Amino acid sequence: QVQLMESGGGLVQPGGSLRLSCAASGLTLDLYGIGWFRQAPGKEREGISWVGNSDGSTYYVDSVKGRFTISRDNAENTVYLQMNSLKPEDTAIYYCAAELLPRDGMSMCVMGEALFWGQGTQVTVSS
Repeated sequence: QVQLMESGGGLVQPGGSLRLSCAASGLTLDLYGIGWFRQAPGKEREGISWVGNSDGSTYYVDSVKGRFTISRDNAENTVYLQMNSLKPEDTAIYYCAAELLPRDGMSMCVMGEALFWGQGTQVTVSS
C-alpha cells in the first residue's frame, strides 16, 4: 500500500520557521516528482513547491520563493519542506503529493493533480 504521511506542522509566530516532512511507504519516493500543496480555510488548494523526479529541478511559486526550500533524503525515503520567515498568510493545511510522470513543477502546481496524496499537516502562523 502506498502512503504519504506529512508531519512537522504546528503553531509558529510570524518570522519563525518550520520543517515539514513527507515520509513515504510502499514506493521509492525518489522515483517520483514530489510537490507540496496547501489549502487555507475557504480557499482553493494551491501548489507551492515541486521537486522533479528526473533532473531534480525545483519549482516555487512566487509567494514562497526565497523562504521555502524543498529537498529529498533518499535514505529516509522522505521529502522535506523547510519554511523560513513564515507569514500569517502561510497558515493552511499542507499536503504532499507524488507523481510518477516526469512533468514540470510549475505545471504540477497549477494542475493540482497527482497519483498519491498525504492527509495533511496544519501550519498556523500567528502572533
